[in-house]
Amino acid sequence: MLPIRDDQPRYSIPFVTWFLIGLNLVIFFFEWALDPRNLNLVIHQFGVVPYHLTVFLGGSNRYSLAAIVLPFFTSMFLHGSWMHVIGNMWFLYIFGDNVEDYLGHFKYLVFYILTGLIAMVTQVAINVHSTVPTVGASGAIAGVLGAYFVLYPRARVLTWFFVFVVWVPASIILGYWFVLNFLSGTATALAVQGQNMGGVAFWAHVGGFISGALLVKVFGERGLRYPYAMQR
Repeated sequence: MLPIRDDQPRYSIPFVTWFLIGLNLVIFFFEWALDPRNLNLVIHQFGVVPYHLTVFLGGSNRYSLAAIVLPFFTSMFLHGSWMHVIGNMWFLYIFGDNVEDYLGHFKYLVFYILTGLIAMVTQVAINVHSTVPTVGASGAIAGVLGAYFVLYPRARVLTWFFVFVVWVPASIILGYWFVLNFLSGTATALAVQGQNMGGVAFWAHVGGFISGALLVKVFGERGLRYPYAMQR
């Protein structure tokens, strides 16, 4: 299922969502311009490698505290392919504006980063010995989806489904997305396979979604609401 747009009105201009989309795209263009060797160095330095944290917590001086902490932030703005970045930015474009509208610009940015961090911690906790770098905004965007699921379950999402285009309640499409990721993450964890295999960071999606659903009400609604809905 591919969401096309939603029908939930917004009452403010989503400056932060647009900024995040633009920033992610600019950084990906930078990645795309690098030769494979330098790109690999960037991904390994600014992506999260779970094994590095494991070694650090074990008392090794091989990695500094900054080298461990910084990638948890920078990894949110790196992507592995065109499909990766386009897919993430598309979901952020559709669902991010309404969550930003509810929280307000500054709280939304803090919320985005915090849920992204929680998502990454969840992924690392499940794959503590992996030496494969984890990158992508999908954990933070999963937090946005979790917030949307709680705030606007009755909103409708125009969805492409095989040869059909239909309106689907947000609770169904986002609930399906969460269950699919949870089951995929569970299957991956139970499968007998190498610790260093790459792939989709399903547990980052699960951790981000749950944290977004729980934290959005903690952050609370913005104080000022605009009186007229703004068209997309």
